[in-house]
Amino acid sequence: MAETILIEVVGLKDSDCSPFPCDMTRTCGLYDCHPTGKLVPAFEALKKELLEQYGSEIRMDLILIDEEIPVHIREIIATQYPPIPFIVMNGALIPMGRISLPLMQKEVDKRLAIR
Repeated sequence: MAETILIEVVGLKDSDCSPFPCDMTRTCGLYDCHPTGKLVPAFEALKKELLEQYGSEIRMDLILIDEEIPVHIREIIATQYPPIPFIVMNGALIPMGRISLPLMQKEVDKRLAIR
């Protein structure tokens, strides 16, 4: 059996999900979280969509760094200074700068293709 792809979404509890406004153009590809524009509802909407598409091939975690920062996330922040929210996939920083279903699908598909 192939290894599960671990997707970690990292941010602050009350942070926005994107630097772009949450409007009806839905360039992020998510609808269940509109019009909040907030990370936690966007994560839940993203998780729902990705689990429907990829099932057991992925695992998703939301890491809120308001109070505690896991060591591996602290190292990424200290060395790469990513904007919040950011995505870590199987331990590697994915430079997205926002929550986006199409961008996430592209990254997952790349990893599934190299198995």
